[in-house]
Amino acid sequence: MKESVVVIPTYNEIENIQAIIRKVFSLPHPFHVLIVDDNSPDGTAEAVMQLQSEYPDRLFLEQRKGKLGLGTAYIHGFKYALRSGYQYIFEMDADFSHNPEDLVRLYHACAQEGNDMAIGSRYSNGVNVVNWPMSRVLLSYFASRYVRLITGMPIHDATAGFKCYTRRVLETINLDRIRFIGYAFQIEMKFLTYKYGFKIIEVPIIFTDRTKGQSKMSKGIIREAFLGVIQMKVSSYFRSFAR
Repeated sequence: MKESVVVIPTYNEIENIQAIIRKVFSLPHPFHVLIVDDNSPDGTAEAVMQLQSEYPDRLFLEQRKGKLGLGTAYIHGFKYALRSGYQYIFEMDADFSHNPEDLVRLYHACAQEGNDMAIGSRYSNGVNVVNWPMSRVLLSYFASRYVRLITGMPIHDATAGFKCYTRRVLETINLDRIRFIGYAFQIEMKFLTYKYGFKIIEVPIIFTDRTKGQSKMSKGIIREAFLGVIQMKVSSYFRSFAR
């Protein structure tokens, strides 16, 4: 049964991609994996294709024509998952900053505990970040505090990118109206889930910065997130969230 799929967007993740896929498939829950690759020049997509013969019914690849943004990659994956009939849709980075073993905990939080969104949270139980410079930790932590202040969301880790959605959340949110493509996308998805009244839980995780490959963070992404929070809050006053 197509129950659970992990959507992993990639751009130049050749050093991590096969290892992260094998790790997900080693877990006790039968996750499927969908890679959404933005035409990585380093051969990431080709590495995924090599594994598809080993996991023909569990590993899927969607290739896009270029680097179009994190948010659009996830939306592409979410639409694929909804068309394919999955009930639980996960998002996760390819670089092992998110521990694949925590996927099981996120699944249980939704499938067994009845939550609609489960967030792998770095800040719900102190600060659980490994290998980040202090400046990056402070930026991330206070960004989440800022989002919480402006939006009113009772979420400690507003920028987290490790989540499980139930199908009904993604069916309710109009994915074609998502505005942001960088890390503000993560905030927008949580904000809409919150505004529609879905049940959200934070599951404490330990976030470990990547050891291979390069971060995709930029000043433009930070600027989008900072200004986007205010835009989202103002726009919400003129939008209905009935479901």
